[in-house]
Amino acid sequence: MAGVKRVGLIAKPHAPGLPALLQQLLPWLARRHLDVFLDEATAAAAEEAPGYPREAIPGVVDCIMVLGGDGTLLSVARMLEEHDVPILGINMGSLGFLTEITTTELFPRLEKVLDGHYVIQERMRLKTCIHRRDGTCLPQPVVLNDVVINKGTLARIINLETSVDGLYLTTYRADGLIVSSPTGSTAYSMAAGGPIVHPNLHALVLNPICPYTLSHRPLVLPDTAHIQVQLQTSDEDVLVTLDGQVGVELYYGDVVDIQQAPQPMRLIRTLEHDEYFQILRTKLKWGEAVRLPRDE
Repeated sequence: MAGVKRVGLIAKPHAPGLPALLQQLLPWLARRHLDVFLDEATAAAAEEAPGYPREAIPGVVDCIMVLGGDGTLLSVARMLEEHDVPILGINMGSLGFLTEITTTELFPRLEKVLDGHYVIQERMRLKTCIHRRDGTCLPQPVVLNDVVINKGTLARIINLETSVDGLYLTTYRADGLIVSSPTGSTAYSMAAGGPIVHPNLHALVLNPICPYTLSHRPLVLPDTAHIQVQLQTSDEDVLVTLDGQVGVELYYGDVVDIQQAPQPMRLIRTLEHDEYFQILRTKLKWGEAVRLPRDE
């Protein structure tokens, strides 16, 4: 990677095989004269002390390697709101949509990246603010996948009055509502029946969860859309969940304000043009033979 001298290394704590991988990776990077900054948990796994606070790493490196799964990458992406630092995802478990490089192909693929054979793919992010009835606004972390308004413990419908660009859209009576980026379209939104949106498209997905009115279907909006959702149900446990990792309580009359974040996340991709479709085929098992019952 041209101009890269300092590399951050953040791993999923206790990932199977992590210490052994680090024992190979750290000397490999050192031989290429790269300064490596490990967060505290990763340093402990590598028996390297001391590590750096995770939140401090984006401010001192040129790129970050994330070792783990998509969840680990999402947690790192939330730290980059103020930093224009690209991420390279290295998968330590099952195949991920974001962590494309497997440990078996790690070093050949890293060699290509360091030689400049890569692209930077920009991924839209979402910014959210929760407006309380008393007029206070609670800004939330910028997220890569989705913002979800969902019920708590009881299986009851909630009412969500939804507007787009200041214009009333509808009031969803549903288990909840998903606002997804193209990257997040293959996450919770897909499981809830939403469309798969290619990450290069400039769009948002508005997807009700189990709507009472069956004609309420997922809606694809332009990325310039400004979405406001007001909770109109009282006496319910309702949460706003950000990337499935951060939860904030929502109360009657509160408004969730969602729109595209000013800065995208920068994801390092190796030059394998079929990569995205290959992941779709593998993860979703497209093209596999379907076994039918034999005729008796």
